[in-house]
Amino acid sequence: MTEYSVVNPATGEKIASYDTFTDDQMAAAIERAADAASVWARTPVDERARTVRRVAELHRERRDDLAQLIVTEMGKPLAAAREEVDFAADIIEYYADNAQRITGDEPLDILGEGTGVIRRVPLGALIGIMPWNFPAYQVARFAAPNLMIGNTIVLKHAPQCPSSAAALENIYRDAGLPDGAYVNVYATHEQIATAIADPRIRGVSVTGSERAGAAVAELAGRHLKKVALELGGSDPFIVLSADDMDAVVQAAVDARIDNNGQSCNGAKRFIIVDELYDDFVTQFVQTLTAIEPSDPAAEDTVLGPLSSDAAAERLQEQIDRAIEQGARLMLGGRRKGTQFWPTVLAEVTPEMDVYRQELFGPAAVVYRVADEDAAVDLANDTPFGLGSYVFTTDPEQADRVANSLDVGMVYINLVGADSPELPFGGVKRSGTSRELGLLAATEFVNHKLVRSA
Repeated sequence: MTEYSVVNPATGEKIASYDTFTDDQMAAAIERAADAASVWARTPVDERARTVRRVAELHRERRDDLAQLIVTEMGKPLAAAREEVDFAADIIEYYADNAQRITGDEPLDILGEGTGVIRRVPLGALIGIMPWNFPAYQVARFAAPNLMIGNTIVLKHAPQCPSSAAALENIYRDAGLPDGAYVNVYATHEQIATAIADPRIRGVSVTGSERAGAAVAELAGRHLKKVALELGGSDPFIVLSADDMDAVVQAAVDARIDNNGQSCNGAKRFIIVDELYDDFVTQFVQTLTAIEPSDPAAEDTVLGPLSSDAAAERLQEQIDRAIEQGARLMLGGRRKGTQFWPTVLAEVTPEMDVYRQELFGPAAVVYRVADEDAAVDLANDTPFGLGSYVFTTDPEQADRVANSLDVGMVYINLVGADSPELPFGGVKRSGTSRELGLLAATEFVNHKLVRSA
């Protein structure tokens, strides 16, 4: 049985428990979402936009409460939790602002007389399966574009984030959505499987692990349901030249410890050309040495605990295995409970398990390469293809490398630049879809052709 409970990772204290849904409750939730779909789809676009905008306003009004829930549930530092809520509100507002662009007809240049348009029609009730690492942001980027289109949402949050799940459902209800347009469910895996098979559910979105994504995609395919997947990543951070090494190193540190190192698009593999490697690694290790995990509820904390004992144990096992297989530990490699100190590995080779694994925590792998071609080859030698970071003073080189990287996103000479209008997603084992931006509003729609004489 799936247990929905809040265990503070900083203290180990169990704060709250929530009852898992019965089969009857789950069936009722699906029925409510399916019934609301026809009502919400017929609601005028301007009215939908006003309601979605009110969801953003309520995020801002309840910012501190939502942030505190995030800190308690998954250990995010308080300042970062507030920023997450702010970003979620910005995302939701973006879709309200762009309601007409999202829902309007797309004229076609047709051969012959008459007219033709693509009309974006909502599919109906969708299931969203959300992760624990961004309890508010992940929900916003799934729910907001789909509600704006006219779909309805059945939301299964991560079992360790039930308080955030309840608080968000209250926000969507209080914003004035019709009953059933957004329904939170404390569901088991078996109940979600049954829901995906239900013909009233028209699509499913998963943000999470490769294993979860593959299992849901297999089930959705069996029932001919549209599925959107946003999975893991092992993003390369490539340094080819630098005018200001201090700034490059600080960007690298920021990209690695963001969200306690638990971001799927966080930089994890640092690929440095030979002539810059020694300077970069020396400064990188020195800067990380000064960072220690501390109380996530404190205003000045930059690195909190990992999300759970299981997460910390998993990362420790990966680090220990890498060292056993010959990797060199340059920093860290230790933990105390859920607290994990910044860690740097070097001399990792393709024969080692960690070479193709995602490290979910404040752990980095550094690589020395001869030149641009070697950097690109190494960056692409991974099962993942989510994001990437390229630092160079040569604009032509930046463009060349961006074209060569087998990823969904390339950020040149900057980190932390996610924004509501920028599509987010990857290729290979990192997923199959795009969230954020206008593309997110095209994932779960019927692109209906309307051709007139």
